[in-house]
Amino acid sequence: MVLLSGTDYTIETAIKAAAAAFEDNELFFGHGTDTAIDEASWLILHSLKLSPLVAPDYSRPLTPKECESCNVNLTRRITERIPVAYITGEAWFAGHRFLTDERALVPRSPLAEFICDGFFGLLDHVEEPAILDLCTGGGCIAIACALELPEARVHASDLSPEALQLAAKNVELHGLQQRINLYQGSLFEPITDKYSLIISNPPYVDAQDINSMPSEFGHEPAMGLAAGEDGLDLVRIMLKEAAQYLHEDGYLIVEVGNSGEALEAEYPHIPFGWLQFAHGGHGVFVLSYSDLTTAASAF
Repeated sequence: MVLLSGTDYTIETAIKAAAAAFEDNELFFGHGTDTAIDEASWLILHSLKLSPLVAPDYSRPLTPKECESCNVNLTRRITERIPVAYITGEAWFAGHRFLTDERALVPRSPLAEFICDGFFGLLDHVEEPAILDLCTGGGCIAIACALELPEARVHASDLSPEALQLAAKNVELHGLQQRINLYQGSLFEPITDKYSLIISNPPYVDAQDINSMPSEFGHEPAMGLAAGEDGLDLVRIMLKEAAQYLHEDGYLIVEVGNSGEALEAEYPHIPFGWLQFAHGGHGVFVLSYSDLTTAASAF
């Protein structure tokens, strides 16, 4: 497949041509971008070894060699349905750059807004907060928390040793080896401390959604997405066990996405608070230590 042929392309026209090809081939967007033009911009600029964070000279002509480089990556995106973040090997979360590959999900959680907006005030009363990130994957949430709160002590756990290898690289990338501890194990299994905040973007996709997901999701680790028939396999365990790992003034924050409806149906008497995001996203609940202990019999 040759999308860019000849010598008449500028950066701008190359991006437009790529976006048109993405739309014609009905690609799915949602692993870091939401539109064909954004996706094409990211991949074209990467192919040209330009930063996606700095506006280029869009009128600059491309050389035949640059067109060839772009075509290689554009072809992979279209024919193999690989998320752009896996092609480029990097993604941005909460304003920070992270290394990405198929050992962990592409970071895209609305929890980025929660973190960047001062944790919505939930930790304002804590002088030296301790934070636990469950199902950390590539470590993006844990690292974003540590960068937002320099005084915080941050721990992160994941069942996948491969994901933790990627997380360790990201911790090193941000120079946080002395502030973030990584633990391998299922949820709270390797944890012994108590925390001001337990935060998690766990697997929460139900069986119906798993079976209907676009091809792009097939490149991500299945264990990072699927969570049983109703998407709540891991969330049930968190609800049952989280209180014993929280300080009495602490909070549990968990993203459950479309499985939020099933969660409220199963626990109708639990006072789930649902975070509201200005920049999109849904399905993130908050429960206090008091909420969890009061409702303990329901779990």
